[in-house]
Amino acid sequence: MSRTVLDLWVGFFVAIGIAALFFLSLKVGSFGGFNNVPTYVIQAPFDNIGGLKVRAPVKSAGVVVGRVTDIRFDTEAYRAVVSLAVESRYEFPRDTIATILTSGLLGEQYVGLEPGGDVDMLKDGDAVQITQSAVVLEKLIGQFLFNRAAEPPAN
Repeated sequence: MSRTVLDLWVGFFVAIGIAALFFLSLKVGSFGGFNNVPTYVIQAPFDNIGGLKVRAPVKSAGVVVGRVTDIRFDTEAYRAVVSLAVESRYEFPRDTIATILTSGLLGEQYVGLEPGGDVDMLKDGDAVQITQSAVVLEKLIGQFLFNRAAEPPAN
């Protein structure tokens, strides 16, 4: 095999390797450009979203059922409104509870959906009525320290 043919094959495999790494990085980063699954968008208002970010997973029973598509501030109600794109194959009752949870102790935050018992299902554009905001670790530590300081000293 001549030197130019060998260089051509090496370049070909390097290009395939770079393309494979690019594809894997997009898949690991949860880029939704390759799987166009039909979704419906629901809104969920929260008092505090903590560190929730756009593209965070939406899970129910530990299964990813969608993604956070938008986070905005409602200036009339002074609440954060989170838009959730849920895959169309997953239907949730109208009395579903949306909670902001954390993976592990210091992991990423995601939205958890707990289905209720209503027979009517959420549709595109509907809003989740019952939400539970993120637990802010700084607030918990402050409450704990404040309660400890308010206790009378033990004899």
